[in-house]
Amino acid sequence: MNQPSPLTAEEIGRRLDEWLEVEFSFLQTEAVAAELATLPPARQTFILDWTRRVASTNIQLAWQFVQRAMEALERMEPRMIGDWCLQAMDRYDSAGLVPAMEVIRDLEGFVEFGYRRAAAALHEEFAPVLQPFVQGLSGRRLVLEEDQRPWTDGERLYLPAMVDRFEDRELNFQLAKALVTRLWAQTRYGTLNLDPARLGNASRLRRWFEVFESIRLEGHIARELPGLHRQMTALSQALGEAPWPAELAARQAQLMAGGAEASLAAARAFADRPPPALPVHAGEMDLEAAWAVRQERLLRDQARFREALRLIAEEMAEGGAPPERFDLRAREDDDQNDLPELELLVGDQVVPVPEQVRELMTSIQLDLTGIPEEYLEPAGPGEYDPALLQDDTPDPDDVWSGAYHEEGAFFYDEWDFARQHYRKHWCVLREVELPPGDPRFYDQTLARYRGLVRSLHRTFEVLRGEDRTLRRQPHGEDVDIDAFVEAWGDVCSGLEMSDRLFTRLHKDERNIAVLFMVDMSGSTKGWINQAEREALVLLAESLEILGDRYAIWGFSGWARKRCEAYRIKTFDQPLDDQAKAAIAGIEPRDYTRMGAAIRHFTRLLEEVEARTKLLVTLSDGKPDDYDHYYRGQYGIEDTRQALFEARVKGIHPYCITIDREGADYLPHLYGQASYVVLDDVAKLPLKVSDIYRKITH
Repeated sequence: MNQPSPLTAEEIGRRLDEWLEVEFSFLQTEAVAAELATLPPARQTFILDWTRRVASTNIQLAWQFVQRAMEALERMEPRMIGDWCLQAMDRYDSAGLVPAMEVIRDLEGFVEFGYRRAAAALHEEFAPVLQPFVQGLSGRRLVLEEDQRPWTDGERLYLPAMVDRFEDRELNFQLAKALVTRLWAQTRYGTLNLDPARLGNASRLRRWFEVFESIRLEGHIARELPGLHRQMTALSQALGEAPWPAELAARQAQLMAGGAEASLAAARAFADRPPPALPVHAGEMDLEAAWAVRQERLLRDQARFREALRLIAEEMAEGGAPPERFDLRAREDDDQNDLPELELLVGDQVVPVPEQVRELMTSIQLDLTGIPEEYLEPAGPGEYDPALLQDDTPDPDDVWSGAYHEEGAFFYDEWDFARQHYRKHWCVLREVELPPGDPRFYDQTLARYRGLVRSLHRTFEVLRGEDRTLRRQPHGEDVDIDAFVEAWGDVCSGLEMSDRLFTRLHKDERNIAVLFMVDMSGSTKGWINQAEREALVLLAESLEILGDRYAIWGFSGWARKRCEAYRIKTFDQPLDDQAKAAIAGIEPRDYTRMGAAIRHFTRLLEEVEARTKLLVTLSDGKPDDYDHYYRGQYGIEDTRQALFEARVKGIHPYCITIDREGADYLPHLYGQASYVVLDDVAKLPLKVSDIYRKITH
């Protein structure tokens, strides 16, 4: 095979002149081009590719890079050079040109940092993997966040940006997973329920407490997660960490039985000795910070739990007197003795509770080892400060009162196709309540399409499925005659009779969650907006028959700092008057910045338990925004990447569009079979059943 010829200085110069816009920047590229001309073709291509990518962010930054490219090639591997460029571009996004220039100019500092980073487990890479792992563990729902040291406040698990104790990336990832597990164990097994005031300021006593807590938590992990515990032991051995002295290890069973109190007692008994070193995967403890968070959580959880009981009691009353208190009991089939799964009772009747209430019950159990009697009385009207009952997310409007990075919004990366990398925390999205529209719109739409509604009802009744008879079951409602005859023949032949002699009715239950994201950009004004709203009315009516869980959200945006998601109907919300009024209130807003919206709705779908998850877009056109760079290929590639991320997480995207030019870009975004283009906006309400059947079957 013929090897490509190296580029000449003139060819390199022409490319640099174009990317660095020398007509306006007045940069002199001749000397650099001559240096690069001496490189082999592969290295020329590598340096020029990164120059182009950096120039897409900032020309001066790219110029600094290409001037130091020859030195960088001598001192770093190609992958490290790429990391160097990416760090500079990330710094440009977050802090501006001067700090980004410092990254490029400090080549020596990055060489040392880069060798560590090359084998490190990076927070930005392991957090998306370990977050679902943490959610799968028992206990309170926890969030992974970044900090300089590994610790937890009981609601968040903090890990450093890099875990780099090993020279092997996989081992560093395993260490990050071990750290997450140990921090989770602090929240799950009561470490943070000890008042730090009881430890005083004696550093040695605190260190011994951490030692015995480490031994105790290791015992719980070995019991609950034996495979992971073996990995943690192997990591300690690979780091040359000594095992616990036999005298300490022998106390493990006693510590597990006694909890954090037993660790405190043991620490006091050993406080006159120097403590042994903790394993690296033990993480750190910040008992004061965790205790402060716990005190706030206790007040909040009690208020929200009793308020939830008040609402449940009102629903149970049905015009009569609501129950004055509830009772609890552990489920008979539950084997988690230290954190039993509780059932809520009124008398002997088990009361179904929403998932968020069950999470509250778990949180209270973790903090108090049980749910106190006084918690079981429903709250009285106005008993609690409304601030305690509000969602933890601060008011989204606060984001716009000052800098865009203030609390009260969600932050999402955005894919920069020219950079071939994400712009980190680039988009700011807030959830917004949609003002209600004309309350008559919903019923007027049903009346307008009453013939179609009847047809849709029949269609979706068929989709719902019927009961079917399962034969040869060990238990059931009736005897399976065929199975009994065969079994009797076996008995007469001296064989053992089968126990599968019954039939049982089984309902084919659908397990689907659908989120409809509705384009509310300014271009939907007029008939398009009317058709979207009418189609949603018909879909909502049909899905109520089908029983599929569904949510409806609108979206629009105005540049990267003002992406908005409009709450129309959530998964847990019934199709009540509020939801119907919100559908009527859908109206055109700003632009179609789709990437951030898709990432946000993917996040919402991840929180729903369902076998099949669908993200359906109703739109009139391709991605667009006020920012000139988002229009065209940038917006399309960011949207495509966001859809790819959704698919990786098990979510199936689908698009319904009325853009007649959609066939030009939709296959690139959604694939050949995951979109439909309607040539007439008026057909949208008429097509809902056909489209939904295609999506869900």
